[in-house]
Amino acid sequence: VRCVLRNIVRDWTKEGAGERDKCYSPLLQELQSWFPNIDPEAPSCLVPGAGLGRLALEISRLGFMCQGNEFSYYVLICSSFILNQTVEPDEFEMHPWIHSNCNKISDKDQLQSVRFPDVHPGSAGITEGFSMCAGDFLEVYGHESQTGAWDAVVTCFFIDTAHNVVDYIEVIHKVLKPGGVWINLGPLLYHFADAHEFSSHDEISIELSLEDVKKVAFSYGFELKVKVSSAFSSI
Repeated sequence: VRCVLRNIVRDWTKEGAGERDKCYSPLLQELQSWFPNIDPEAPSCLVPGAGLGRLALEISRLGFMCQGNEFSYYVLICSSFILNQTVEPDEFEMHPWIHSNCNKISDKDQLQSVRFPDVHPGSAGITEGFSMCAGDFLEVYGHESQTGAWDAVVTCFFIDTAHNVVDYIEVIHKVLKPGGVWINLGPLLYHFADAHEFSSHDEISIELSLEDVKKVAFSYGFELKVKVSSAFSSI
C-alpha cells in the first residue's frame, strides 16, 4: 500500500511531474515520431505493466487507441478509482510519506501533503477505446486472439519484472502487427534475481545482459532503429 501511495505521487501529482517527464516524455516523443499522422483511424498501442495508468492515458491523449495492462490487485483498484471516480483535478489529499521515517531532512518533509490527480482523466482528451486490462501479461496477450493486434507496444520499467525476459519478448513480438513498433525504456534490475533469499518457492529468474536481450529480440525479427542511453548508475 505504501508503494502505491508513492506511485500516486509520481503518476498523478504536480510534485511528480519532473520524474514523470524523464521517463514518459522520451517514450511519447518516440511514439509520435513513428506515427506522425494518426487520422482518420487511431492506431492501437498496448502498455504492459501500466501501473496507475498515467502513461497509457498520455498515449491516449495523443490520439492512440490505448490499452494498459496491469497485474497487481492493489494497483488496479487504485487506478480504477483515479480514472473512473474523479470529478475534478486535485480532488483528493493524502500524506504519502507519513509512515516513512527514513531519509528525511525535516519533520515537515514527512508531514507534507499532496493533492491528486493533477488532471481530471475524464476531461483530459483521451481517445475513444482507452482501457485498462487486468491480468498477467503472458496469459492475457499470449492468447491467439492477440496475435498481430497492436500497432505499437510501449514498455516502461517493465521487462525486468519477468521471470524469463525471453517470454516477454516473444509475446511482444507476437502481438505486434507487421511493421509494428516496440518502444522500451528502463533498467534490467531483474525483480526475481534474489528470490531465493526471500521465497520458499523455486522462482525461476533468467537474467540477461542488454547485449543478450537485443540478441533475443533480433532472433524474433525485431530491428533496432533507435537507441538512446541514459545516465548510468551502479547504485
